[in-house]
Parts: sequence; C-alpha cells; structure tokens
Amino acid sequence: MSTLNFPLLVVALSSAAMLAGNAAVAQEKDGWTGEASFSAGHTTGNTDTTDVGLGIDVAREQGVWTYEFVADGEYGEQDGVESRNRYFLSGDVDRLLDEKLIAFGRTSYEVDQFTGFDSRSFVGGGLGYHIYDGEQIKWTVRGGPGVKIDEVKRSIITDSLGAALIVPAETVSSFGAVARSAFGYKFNNNVNFTNETDVLYGDTSTQIENMVALTASVSTSISARVSYNVRYDTNPADGFEDTDTALKVALVYGFGQ
Repeated sequence: MSTLNFPLLVVALSSAAMLAGNAAVAQEKDGWTGEASFSAGHTTGNTDTTDVGLGIDVAREQGVWTYEFVADGEYGEQDGVESRNRYFLSGDVDRLLDEKLIAFGRTSYEVDQFTGFDSRSFVGGGLGYHIYDGEQIKWTVRGGPGVKIDEVKRSIITDSLGAALIVPAETVSSFGAVARSAFGYKFNNNVNFTNETDVLYGDTSTQIENMVALTASVSTSISARVSYNVRYDTNPADGFEDTDTALKVALVYGFGQ
C-alpha cells in the first residue's frame, strides 16, 4: 500500500516551489508563471476531517508550446489518528495548432489512502479549444483518449450467508479518456472567479471533479482563495462513499505573472 509521509511532502513541495519561483524570476521573460499555496479545509464523504494542504502549479510558454506541472497534497488527523492522506501529480504538454485549437499530452498520478484504490494513473492526449481567451474571460475545453491504470486495494466483503470473503488486490489497465473544462472570469485586477471540471473515465470507475474558487489579491504576489470542491466516483469500492466534498481557505504566492 502506498503511504505518504507528510513532513517529507512538505519539504518536497516547498523545495519545488522555491526552485520554481527562482527559475521564474530568473527566466520571467521566457514565460515562466506559477503559484504555490498553503491551505486549510474541511473534507466530508469518505473522511469527515479538517486537513492542511500544500500545492504548486508551474507552467512555461515557449513559442507554440506550453509545459505545466502540478503537485498537491493533503493531510489530516483526528485524535492523533490519520484521517486524510492524499497527493496528486500531473504533467501536461500543449501545442498551439492555431489561434484557438491545441493538441495536448497528459499524465497524472493520484494516491488517496481513504478510497478503495492504492493509486490511479492516466496517460493520454487529445485536442483542446480556447472558447474565450480574453483579458476578462478565459474558457478552455479539452478531451481525448488514453490508458487508465487503477491499483485496486484488497477488500473483505460479506456474502449472502454472512461469510467473509477476501477480494485480492489487483491492477486494472483499461481504455481511458480525459475531459476538462477550465473557466475563468476576472471581476477586476484584484478579484477573479474560476470553475474547473475534470472527468477521468476508466472501466473500473470514472472520476468526476468540480472546483469553484474565488481569489482576491492581497498584494502584488500574495492572494487569498476560498474554494469548494466536489469529487464523485461512479463505482466506489465496497464500504466507500461515492462523493467527497472539501471547503478550503488558502494563501497563495504567485510569481512570473
């Protein structure tokens, strides 16, 4: 079973954010942008707990190419017992085909100890389209096929006679598909709203996630953010909920803007 040592995650993400920030300052003219965030929130569903999180989101534009890396982790305890343990990594490469159309490749990896899966991975790509790409409104949609790999945990179920049955762990590789909608609206230079929806399809289960967020600038580099996240699994493992929600407040450091 994959486990997360949260202190190591703090060091890793903090170091990555510092390195990314230094790279962005040094090469701002080459298109580096990004943000690092520290959040606190409350999660319901498979866990009912308060937690803290760290995240980084770094991107670089180089001509018609855009490279983006995202990493985030969340950890929580209740009465000294671990109650939240999740981290997520993704990498994207976009190529602009014309003013609106893009081609992309994507890979992602997720570990969430409080689901019926040890890990979930995806590799694929497809096409995207900039519906709006203005100063006030930005909206991009994308989608395409790939391969989804689900590491299903061992579980114990009870049959109709009350006997306990052990279902062994397994690795399921299947056709997958990814779809994403990223919408942003800038109220003014200091306040903006975002709505991001992600769908990750696979034979074992399909994950649907939606996050709405309101971000307000505190200074040139520092912002405050309030977000609400809903995650839905079409086929959760026995004993697990299909829906998780998270309300978070975050302090965000942006660079290279």
